[in-house]
Amino acid sequence: MILTAILLMMQAYSPETEAVMNRSRQRAAEKRAAKAEEAATGGNAAASSNARQGVDKPLPMPPQAAAKFQGCLDASVADPDAGVRFADEWRIDGGGFHARECMGFALARAERWPAALVALEQAADEAERAGSMQDGARLWAQAGNAALAGGDAAKAKSNFDAALVRGLPDGIAKGEVQLDRARARVALGDLPAARTDLDGALALVPQDPLAWLLSATLARRMNELALAQKHIAQAVKLSPDDASVALEEGNIAILSSNEDVAKMAWERAVKLAPQSVAGKAATANLAQLAAEKPAK
Repeated sequence: MILTAILLMMQAYSPETEAVMNRSRQRAAEKRAAKAEEAATGGNAAASSNARQGVDKPLPMPPQAAAKFQGCLDASVADPDAGVRFADEWRIDGGGFHARECMGFALARAERWPAALVALEQAADEAERAGSMQDGARLWAQAGNAALAGGDAAKAKSNFDAALVRGLPDGIAKGEVQLDRARARVALGDLPAARTDLDGALALVPQDPLAWLLSATLARRMNELALAQKHIAQAVKLSPDDASVALEEGNIAILSSNEDVAKMAWERAVKLAPQSVAGKAATANLAQLAAEKPAK
């Protein structure tokens, strides 16, 4: 018999939270690498790819501006306040939407979400006025994530909508925006619409374990346990060393009356990351499970 306490903890804890935060940090690192590559190639690779797909291309960043952008990002990583000062000085000096983008990044690093949201929305608007809908779409998506991190799911959805209507081509970028909009829709309580977004994301980013994790979590919340089991199995396959994935595997297993599988999954989550949010949640679940056992 499953204790009500375990179910209540599962409702209170969103198992994808830590995975999403890890993804945000990974995206920031990937963005820095992409900007460095763009500076080295003059943006030709990206321009060629976009031309083949028949979509608006991001504005090329001159090498000097790319170096400035990298310096701003580095300053923000080392000290968010220093990054804010760097970005503000660059903006005054004509840094355009790239300076505002870095301002948003620095403010996000400081977890100043409302201010980061404003900076990124301004960056998106300025990018479009400069002639790049693709840069605008990318920045509207970043603004959506800032809004979501700040607890404004309605604003987040609006910004993700803005990103998607600007003609993102089918691929990773579009899939991730659909994934993020699904998160906003879950926060707003619109689970059927979130399912539609997640199905679209899975078709575009099938190698992303976070997409499968979010899909499995949503299926569990909608009491579609067969689908939840199928999708969490794929998340485990793609990311076997992720504590958030292990935690959700246990959550789904306990609701499916597979106590032994749940116990093993939660134990794995604790072993992988005992001090993480997911690890601590798994520890609490295991404690409740042990308390439920009848005394011998």
